[in-house]
Amino acid sequence: MANSSSGMAVKDECKLKFLELKAKRNHRFIVFKIDENTQQVIVEKLGGPEATYQDFTNSLPADECRYAVFDYNFTTNENCQKSKIFFFAWSPDTSKVRSKMLYASSKDKFKRQLDGIQVELQATDPSEMSLDIVKGRAL
Repeated sequence: MANSSSGMAVKDECKLKFLELKAKRNHRFIVFKIDENTQQVIVEKLGGPEATYQDFTNSLPADECRYAVFDYNFTTNENCQKSKIFFFAWSPDTSKVRSKMLYASSKDKFKRQLDGIQVELQATDPSEMSLDIVKGRAL
């Protein structure tokens, strides 16, 4: 389905992998990339169930925009095991302006394709998506 504002389409694989993360817990994270040649959002990288948050952040390029989801497991103050699915809009300051605009204009439409996102974070720098910030947003 094309995005009317940016002409962006979402490959079915993106939705399928997200459903696997959400329902089957097959993946800890998914990194999505906009393929500028085909004008489609595609899956760039999958993190297995044993992947860590560090593995996830290391998967994001330092100078290119990406979308990503991360399944964050945590323990509440009441000692309950919980999980929240985070959506990340990664747009580093060093990325190209055209890329930032493309990702920004397509984000809401893409996010709506992924039913089950519980928390959204936008980051331009690794410090804006530190594990402490994720923990704080989860509780």
